[in-house]
Amino acid sequence: MIILEAQGYRLELAPERGGAVLRLDWHGEPLMRPACGSTIFDVGSFPLVPFSNRIAKGRFNTGARKGTIAPNFPGSDHPHPLHGFGWLTAWSVIEQDDNHALLEHTYPGGEWPWPYRARQTFELGAQGLTNRLSITNLGDAPMPAGLGFHPYFPRDAETVYRGLHRGEWYNTPDCLPSSLDEHEEAIDWWQGEPVDTRAVDTAYTGREGMLEIDWPARGLGLTIAPSEELTTTVVFTPEGQDYFCVEPVSHATDAINRAPETLAWLEPGHTATVSMTLSARTLPPAA
Repeated sequence: MIILEAQGYRLELAPERGGAVLRLDWHGEPLMRPACGSTIFDVGSFPLVPFSNRIAKGRFNTGARKGTIAPNFPGSDHPHPLHGFGWLTAWSVIEQDDNHALLEHTYPGGEWPWPYRARQTFELGAQGLTNRLSITNLGDAPMPAGLGFHPYFPRDAETVYRGLHRGEWYNTPDCLPSSLDEHEEAIDWWQGEPVDTRAVDTAYTGREGMLEIDWPARGLGLTIAPSEELTTTVVFTPEGQDYFCVEPVSHATDAINRAPETLAWLEPGHTATVSMTLSARTLPPAA
């Protein structure tokens, strides 16, 4: 485990466990859900590389190359592989000091027919945690690539999430996109109501501005500032749970089949980079 500390923030990382965040605290208060078990689904956050969310049946054909990826949902027979390869492999520690770490994961090619190198940097400072994720095409042909982050956040009955997006995808029962409800202007799909008022597992498109989470009972808030490439936000609010997910990502579900032009297409040797910054803030006392 790697521990970074600065400006009241404390970050625990597990490179061998999918390059994951185990917990992120601010003055002792958890900003991400602290790791609560031994599986990758029990961590505080993990990286999404070289694609986000699901590929239908694991099959794709870009015209130049096609492939089939085996199901990879731990402990399940879910038929659609998801989240790429980085979350299920060990990452190497390249650099580390008191408030900074650099991790690396290299994929030699295979089911995903393009070799790549992925890197994550974590940096703590007055602004909070900045997490950067990059992918470099190590192959000899253009490679489609998607990137993102999968953080888990604490949740109670009063927790509020705010994010402005133009579109919301409706999904099939197995979480593949079926139709898009889109507005001319970005809106708050929760209309200011607590997270508990909607049970969703879907992608929101056309993000504008930052994402925010408020925990009024804790007097604590969190601002998430994704980089401009992260145009989509996947939100997962499972019923009856004490957590939810707000995932800044670069493309919608099954984009390699449905909208391959929305992926980053990297020439050999080229790199794509995304980032998100998480900043804690205190909330004024309730009236």
